[in-house]
Amino acid sequence: MSSSSKEEGGGVSAANRGSWSSFLRSIASFNGDLASLTAPPFILGTISLSEFSGYWAEHPDIFVAPARASNPEERAKLVLKWFLTTLKQQYCSRSDIEGNEKKPLNPFLGELHIGQWPNVVVEPTKDPATHWETGVTTLVSEQVSHHPPVTAYCIRNEKYGITLQGYNAQKASFSRTIHVKQIGHALLRLDKFNEDYLITIPALHIEGLIYGTPFVELNDKTYIVSSTGYISKIDYSGKGWIGGKKNSFTATLYQEGKEKDTLYSVEGQWSNSFTIHKGGKKSGTVDESFVPKPTISLQHSSPENLSVWEAKRRWAPVVKAIQNKDMDTTNYEKSLIENEQREMRKQEAAKGVEWQRWFFVKKQNDPLFDKLAKPIGERIEADKTGGIWRFDAGHAKQYISQIPEMQKAHVLERAGLM
Repeated sequence: MSSSSKEEGGGVSAANRGSWSSFLRSIASFNGDLASLTAPPFILGTISLSEFSGYWAEHPDIFVAPARASNPEERAKLVLKWFLTTLKQQYCSRSDIEGNEKKPLNPFLGELHIGQWPNVVVEPTKDPATHWETGVTTLVSEQVSHHPPVTAYCIRNEKYGITLQGYNAQKASFSRTIHVKQIGHALLRLDKFNEDYLITIPALHIEGLIYGTPFVELNDKTYIVSSTGYISKIDYSGKGWIGGKKNSFTATLYQEGKEKDTLYSVEGQWSNSFTIHKGGKKSGTVDESFVPKPTISLQHSSPENLSVWEAKRRWAPVVKAIQNKDMDTTNYEKSLIENEQREMRKQEAAKGVEWQRWFFVKKQNDPLFDKLAKPIGERIEADKTGGIWRFDAGHAKQYISQIPEMQKAHVLERAGLM
């Protein structure tokens, strides 16, 4: 970091430095959820929060790998590896592109993000002759609630019978820096083995805020719990005041009730490389080392061929204005979407109806979650997410097929439901 960037707002352009300082003062004195606070346009990112769901499977080969393993312990290890590889994409890939973390665009109620990762031919380095294919992996992401803001998602690979679905909300607060509690969870299903995994979501805070060079650090710990009795515990440490590397973590895999008997241990940086050991990290042998590799981009239709409910089309004018550094147009285009949404909510309230979700339905309870969450004491906070949200293909087919505009945009086909 240069000496100038060590000053307050040093990482922000001179033209925006005053606005940055004002923004810092406003969040420091703000009471309540920071998500409701309007950020200055120059710190806005160019993607919507609904698009973040795509970060779960940008390595399709690693995503489907657990479904190819015959041993439950090996599958649990591969699920842990897959989860760890998603963290870089979820929490710092935007910093790599834009130089620092930006505030994502707030999705509107009903916003969709749909796409597919194409079939990938995987050629192992040890024996290229044993190549295999991933098959097509499909993503459906939907903003199911606006107050509170909640994004639900479902990622499916029919070839290997693997499905990831979940939902999450964020509650932001300020205490020396911005802290974000993520509320929700993910469930991974392996059909072939009748096997399920509960994945909890990390809390985070923002480092480098005062300098105008924000980046994410993850906090505390998360778990992955398998229906076969294996548990992974991931501890996030960050850089710390004295030393160490940013984005540091350690993880252990063990059987339920046998936490001291470590089957696998992992250490490294979730934003960079990490090493998996067989057994404890001090006494175990190296099982595998992971170094970040290029991701596979989600494929979707061009904006003009999408429905007006899809993020890539609806936010296109805003994104263009941000990229052109045209803050007046950014504000104008954002206000069009926001005012349109307010009017829709007024009309629904007047009619006494609730917005109908496209792909997801609200559940009152989930016995599978309750079963998997018991060993780690996790609970659903449905009151903070507007309910428990689950993907429902039957509901989606019946409802969306009745909407001409959605049929014209081939929404069900692109979602893998036709």
